[in-house]
Amino acid sequence: MKEFEAPVPLLPEILALHGKWRARKPAVICGDTRLDWAQFTASNHRFAHALRSRGVAVGDRVGVVMSNGLPMVQALFGTLAAGAVSVPVNLSVSDDALLGMLRDAGITALVVSSDQRERLQRLLPDMPESLRLRIAEGATGADWLALEDFCAGQPTALPALELAPDAPLNIIYSSGTTGQPKGILHSHRTRRDWAYDLAIALRYHGGARTLLTLGLYSNISWVAMLCTLLAGGTLVVHTRFDPAAFLASVELERITHTAMVPVQFQRVCELMAQGSFDVGSMQAMMSCGSPLREGLKREIFRHFPCGIIELYGLTEGIITTLETEEAAGRWDSVGKPLIGTDICIVDDDDRVLGANSPGEIVSRGRITMPGYWRRDDANRESEFVDEQGRQWLRSGDVGYVDDEGYLFIVDRKKDMILSGGQNIYPQDIEAVLVQHPAISDVAVIGIANERWGETPLAVVVPAAGAAETSDELLAWANARLGKQQRLTALCFADSLPRNPNGKILKRELRQQFTEPSHD
Repeated sequence: MKEFEAPVPLLPEILALHGKWRARKPAVICGDTRLDWAQFTASNHRFAHALRSRGVAVGDRVGVVMSNGLPMVQALFGTLAAGAVSVPVNLSVSDDALLGMLRDAGITALVVSSDQRERLQRLLPDMPESLRLRIAEGATGADWLALEDFCAGQPTALPALELAPDAPLNIIYSSGTTGQPKGILHSHRTRRDWAYDLAIALRYHGGARTLLTLGLYSNISWVAMLCTLLAGGTLVVHTRFDPAAFLASVELERITHTAMVPVQFQRVCELMAQGSFDVGSMQAMMSCGSPLREGLKREIFRHFPCGIIELYGLTEGIITTLETEEAAGRWDSVGKPLIGTDICIVDDDDRVLGANSPGEIVSRGRITMPGYWRRDDANRESEFVDEQGRQWLRSGDVGYVDDEGYLFIVDRKKDMILSGGQNIYPQDIEAVLVQHPAISDVAVIGIANERWGETPLAVVVPAAGAAETSDELLAWANARLGKQQRLTALCFADSLPRNPNGKILKRELRQQFTEPSHD
């Protein structure tokens, strides 16, 4: 018997089919501009055809240096429809880091928003030799093609391409890149499967109306974008994050889903404590990027009936989620692995550990990246091979799994403090410090110590109106910490350095506090 063909479409075809069958349904909203699915896919396809007409081939890299807005959405998904590889860049990095990423990727084309054009104009002489196509929103002059003119007159149908499932889709560079860039590569297959599995875990559906407030270069934004668009939902894009604008949009647009970092949820909860806001439309929210501390998690549950799903993960492909219904009594947990993936804990000798024993988290599953872009050395460093010869991805994070199978994060392996031969985890100390009402934010780092090798130092952001001195807070903390954990010093700061995903940049703090202690 002849078997029926059962095609498994990739994301470009899935989105094109939404344009056919959900043509008049809203797809993307930004400010006063609203595109239905027919308009959205037509816009993407025009951009794709324009790229191909200018010589951009399947697999060529397209640098995207843009602020949030419809032009960035068009650039990202138009590049996807062309079979090219988008390289969205974090706008907060230095010029040297930005150039390093674009050169490492070997971009063929570059797309910039109007507010980034002057910056990129200065950098053009140092761009890779492979760059031959430069596109800018609202551009005039010889160096750039205007985005509006670039797409004019192009066909609105999906380009006919031979696109293999393992063809690269995008490269996302790790935040705070220093030295040699490390690009995380994902294929069309892994991104599609990643979106399918995450959509189930994060409760996305065709009626989802998702609010995006983080930069669209962030992998956290890619979670929300791909899950929503895969399901045929609606994206609401903010050009920047503002807690009042966030709450206004939730009410006006009847937002059902969002993905943010803890510091954003903290600012939203602070505003909600001052008034009454209608957030009843919200069905599922995800927090990611840095640990969601128990106090803030409880506040979110108090203000939002839908609660919060905490996601622990790496862009490379490790993901766990804690269901809202399972949070009570497990406030410090980040849940269990994503559907179809597995995790285990290994010690420094790569021996698999049992329950309640901290070690490095490793994972395997279909959402794992194919590898780092042109970095065989980094691929080797990130690989763990078990006794059955199976390949796992190292996380670089220390955690443990309890008797019920819930994962708890202890700390970043590289942030661990080795003092007098003992492992000290800064997150354990930070969890004590944040209990004091005079402390708004805190980071603990290890500094050099002549006697112990390293010793903990706390950098504290005082709460508004706090009157306690650093010595008083130091004494309070050390009275509650174990002997090995006690702080050698506590310093005040106006704020802590964070990347756009909310992670504290402890590397910068260690550079600032380098003077060794002697006690």
